[in-house]
Amino acid sequence: MEFKLHTTFTTLAPLAQSWNKLVENSVTNAPFLRYEYLSTWWETRGGGEWPLDSTLAVLTAHNENELVGIAPLFDSTNRDGQAALMLLGSIEISDYLDVIVSPAYHQAFFTEMLAWIKEQQPTWQVLDWYNLPQFSPTLATLKSISLEKGWEHSESIYQPCPAIPLPGDFETYLTGLDKKQRHEIRRKIRRAEESGRGVHWYIVQNADQVDLEMDHFMALMAHDPEKATFLTPPMRLQMKKSAAAAFENGYLQLAFLEVDGEKACGYLNFDYDNKIWVYNSGLDRKFMDLSVGWVLLGYLLEWANQNKRSEFDFLRGDEDYKFKFGGQPRDVMRVKVSGLH
Repeated sequence: MEFKLHTTFTTLAPLAQSWNKLVENSVTNAPFLRYEYLSTWWETRGGGEWPLDSTLAVLTAHNENELVGIAPLFDSTNRDGQAALMLLGSIEISDYLDVIVSPAYHQAFFTEMLAWIKEQQPTWQVLDWYNLPQFSPTLATLKSISLEKGWEHSESIYQPCPAIPLPGDFETYLTGLDKKQRHEIRRKIRRAEESGRGVHWYIVQNADQVDLEMDHFMALMAHDPEKATFLTPPMRLQMKKSAAAAFENGYLQLAFLEVDGEKACGYLNFDYDNKIWVYNSGLDRKFMDLSVGWVLLGYLLEWANQNKRSEFDFLRGDEDYKFKFGGQPRDVMRVKVSGLH
């Protein structure tokens, strides 16, 4: 393999199409690994999570002029105060991260990539990789190579990421829930529909409306004090850029529930790889009497089943409602490797 180090997205831009094609066939296929998502993430350094003086360090690998592997990395100081080589997208706003490589090249790519990195006499102290899916072969590969080379290796659960496998039929989905929970979902949807308050929901379809609708969505988020603090100017810019890029590439699902002519609840999701990825939500608490969060979530699950999506992924977090709606537990991991010097 022929490796090349990229310290700017300018040299990566010509590879955007090949990058995304590789993501679709990679060991982890997630919207957070696509070119438009990570290039936007880098512009804002994750909405201000990382300092602007962090250094881009994306490694690409070609085999006979074919792009076969990408290590989307950057160099910065980690949460432990160490100089670290991190995965682009780390940590807080990108729920699944990984290298981008097909299963056929995975072992060879890692072996040659780590050897290449070691030869560069790195100034950083550790590889510190967050949000690796528990099913990713990267976990076993990093561990085996570290043991073989005598490097220090640690692996821990970072956060849960519950998801619902979908049967393709809403009633079938409901029958798989706890009886009490099934009754609650049906009751709350029926109560909202029979309230006489003009309850309806929609998914944003017009490109010209995405920017304005994102303003409405973040206004709903800001009703939660913690989310209001989260929505700094750089984070608002990041969210709008990510939403615009997702819409342009055909996988944004920005949905709203309206009551009495006002936006009562919103979900910002990705509709990608035949799955729904539930990225964020917001609601106006003055409509809590109609349980608008549950109602819109019910409509989205009904839509996902009707449209034969295979999975409804709640992404990171162990909030109780995710499991009440049928979320099955799984995790994302953190891996640290040191001693490559």
